[in-house]
Amino acid sequence: MKQIAIVILNWNGAALLERFLPTVIKNSAGIAHVYVADNGSTDSSKELLKERFPQISIIEMPFNNGFAGGYNLALKDLNEPLFCLLNSDVAPSKNWLTSIVTAFNSDAHLAIAQPKILDELKKTHFEYAGAAGGYLDAFGYPFCRGRIFQHIEEDQGQYNDTIEIFWATGACMFIRKEVFHTLNGFDESYFAHQEEIDLCWRAKNLGHKVMYLGNSTVYHLGGSTLSNMNPKKTFLNFRNSLFSILKNMSLHRAILVIFVRLILDGIAGIRFILQGKFSHCLAIIHAHFGFYKGARSAFKKYHSPKHHVKYYNTTSIVWSHYVRGLKKFSLLVKD
Repeated sequence: MKQIAIVILNWNGAALLERFLPTVIKNSAGIAHVYVADNGSTDSSKELLKERFPQISIIEMPFNNGFAGGYNLALKDLNEPLFCLLNSDVAPSKNWLTSIVTAFNSDAHLAIAQPKILDELKKTHFEYAGAAGGYLDAFGYPFCRGRIFQHIEEDQGQYNDTIEIFWATGACMFIRKEVFHTLNGFDESYFAHQEEIDLCWRAKNLGHKVMYLGNSTVYHLGGSTLSNMNPKKTFLNFRNSLFSILKNMSLHRAILVIFVRLILDGIAGIRFILQGKFSHCLAIIHAHFGFYKGARSAFKKYHSPKHHVKYYNTTSIVWSHYVRGLKKFSLLVKD
């Protein structure tokens, strides 16, 4: 049995599989077993896999369970000790797994990790989804080293390090099998977006380490399922972020942060209106009502008296970026 199970979740992504899967297979040979978990595709994905890539294993699911539910189903019966959750639009570099295996073998406390994520279309720059590791501000807004909101940094070797981070991207996440199952996998109510932040947050609250391993690199196309500025993604990001706050902070802090977030999200909605992006403003309103609807269930299911780690890196990424004009991670004030 190989040490790593690379699991690519696919939904109607035949063109992406044809483009990226050969590189995944080539650069993972001998170390990992490659699986494609098909999330109820209606295109030619399954036929393509059976004809062109007979060496990989197909996990067939009858309908689209989203990112969270799809991976929960796909991973439940796999035996490899280390899972790699890999997007279908990712091209790994040569020897990308060597440093990953070394890191997990040498540190028993390491539970989750991500490599450097560069842009497949602009390889000199980091990519939106994950960049050089994820963080949160005090109000639960996510950002990355190498990517703050829509500003993307050029890769100049500034993040060629190995460092503990707060969350690892779902575009290419390595997680120990035992940790994934201990956490009961992803929260399926998220469907997609920010479920990886919630998973990492729950892992951190249990004392596990989440790391960025800058000596491993992958190239991500990005926006293949939902673009960065799709109203559906806006809805999921705003709603799911509020769920994560309620589930993972102490109750008194969660109440305070959610109150402030509702105000800040309202300001974001006004900004979308001024930009003529009315559908995004409406998505934020729907996200808040979606949060109200699901808050009781989320609280009852997950909130319990436990250790809550310090989750934030800086007080307000919104203030730092939009008011002070800071565009690079290195310029942020660390708290």
